[in-house]
Amino acid sequence: MRVLVLGAGAVGGYFGGRLLEAGVAKEVAFLVRPGRKAQLERDGLVIESPAGDFRRHPVSALLPGEAGPGWDIVLLACKAYDLDDAIETLHPVVGEGTAVLPLLNGIDHLGRLEAAFGRGHVLGGLTKVVILLTPEGVVRQVAPPQLLEFGELDGRMSPRVLAFQAAFAGTVVHAEAAPDVVRRMWEKLVIFGTFATATVLMRGNLGEVVAAPGGAAWLERLLHRNAAIAAAHGHPVRDEVLEGQFLPFLRGTPQATSSMSRDVEAGRRIEADHVLRFLLEAAKRAGVPEELHEAAYIHAKAYEARRDAGRLAGA
Repeated sequence: MRVLVLGAGAVGGYFGGRLLEAGVAKEVAFLVRPGRKAQLERDGLVIESPAGDFRRHPVSALLPGEAGPGWDIVLLACKAYDLDDAIETLHPVVGEGTAVLPLLNGIDHLGRLEAAFGRGHVLGGLTKVVILLTPEGVVRQVAPPQLLEFGELDGRMSPRVLAFQAAFAGTVVHAEAAPDVVRRMWEKLVIFGTFATATVLMRGNLGEVVAAPGGAAWLERLLHRNAAIAAAHGHPVRDEVLEGQFLPFLRGTPQATSSMSRDVEAGRRIEADHVLRFLLEAAKRAGVPEELHEAAYIHAKAYEARRDAGRLAGA
């Protein structure tokens, strides 16, 4: 199996590195920008993790235009706001037998990838990992778990998804080929959308939101509205996930902040349209009260306008 990872940031670097660690894939290469290529050529790929550190030097780092066809899996690990550029970059790479496995937040990207490459080339996928890329280029996992779930959009347990699952055998990654990957993506959107909406809108971590007067009830109301959106679109959240995982997470991890809120605090680009606008429009279609989603989306777009104009504090 030949695997091309578009992006060697936190997510792409982590799961691509674990594939290298397994040593099962015939080839693992990273399609990156010049700055990241220079880092990888100088220092190699470095993972620091409570599940086990890993370093590989040298590592195959390619610039756009340097990777031809013949890949079995393209692991798409960019941010949603880079999706159009990623699609353009991948057109020469995606051949007749290539599967594109996106690891982006949200759902909206599936339709765009299908339009670009054809439905048969696109898999669904999601990750559950707390990870970041340091300024020095180190992929740092903050805490467990390290889960990767993926599958065919029509639910088939095809040879290619089973082979990709097997490629992680013996690693710390729990990689699962799932027959219900789209439902799982919706479930992740429910919790990520709740987490991002709350922490971006309130500019605080979960503990600060919950400790505010009425904050705990407000947060749980937002979660249930997002669950209602998913159910209205044909993907109800399983009770054991909603009650057994999502609510305990919101109540029991007071220091947690979303990646989107961290990006806002750092003055970086955010996935406002891909996540917050998608949820707002999905709420309207579902007939779910959408004033909380509307407020979060307006807040995020106002931040983007201020950022783009260079008016952020310290800019």
